[in-house]
Amino acid sequence: MQKVGTIREIWRYPVKGMAGEQLEASPIGPNGVQGDRTWALRDTRRAEIQSCKFRPQLLRCSARANDDGRTVSVTFPDGATLRSDDDAIHARLSALTGHESTLEPLRPESDTAFYRRHKPERGSWLDELATTFDREPGEPLPDFTHIPPVLVDHVTVPGTFFLVVPMHVVTTATLRHLQSLNGGGSWDRRRFRPNLVIETDPAISGLAEQEWVGRKMVIGDILIECVGGTPRCGAVTRAQPGFGPDTSILRTIVREADQNVGAYGLVVQPGSVRTGDAVYLD
Repeated sequence: MQKVGTIREIWRYPVKGMAGEQLEASPIGPNGVQGDRTWALRDTRRAEIQSCKFRPQLLRCSARANDDGRTVSVTFPDGATLRSDDDAIHARLSALTGHESTLEPLRPESDTAFYRRHKPERGSWLDELATTFDREPGEPLPDFTHIPPVLVDHVTVPGTFFLVVPMHVVTTATLRHLQSLNGGGSWDRRRFRPNLVIETDPAISGLAEQEWVGRKMVIGDILIECVGGTPRCGAVTRAQPGFGPDTSILRTIVREADQNVGAYGLVVQPGSVRTGDAVYLD
């Protein structure tokens, strides 16, 4: 095995589309970091789960899991914090996004209607999706022909609030490389919503995790298969708590990184992870 770095940061995002919380350690199971994406905003009119692609205002909020293991707390841009069991939270989120919405927890996989994708009367849902990537004239879009069949009719894989797989990793090598190409850009790692930030060894450079696709990361007892790069949409350019907007980074990502920052991961063998743990490639 090849040692490639150490775990620098661990993140989870209790509410889909919102800024998350940093952890020192966490179990990692089939659904990724414990407590990740256990709640989501659901648009009432569309009867559809929403993400920061379509509701970028969500990124201005941050969410944390409460100690009871059942509820979450959301901090709004004005600093106010509401719990998910406070009925007032629905009206606050509706006002923030401009769409009547409710904050909902995960439901069983069998409740497929809850995860159903809204199909517009005019145009197609792929047209709607394409607009969220904020491409300029002449810039390519991701290849939508490889979208898994389950996501044609569902916003997320039923039983989860994930797009296909539950893990996302970003390396410091990639962030340093992109910073070198666009020194004025705001390359805060939080823009890319990683579960694991990997501090790569000094000898590793460039878009490191793109070269890991098809291989397995080994972190203690954990095995994570890197199954693909992460195509980037306009959400990475938006403001979040702690930093402002920056559209220039998306231009750099499309031009210099084949549209990808980070890699998606599938948990092959669960375990526990802690900051400082060594990361190997198998």
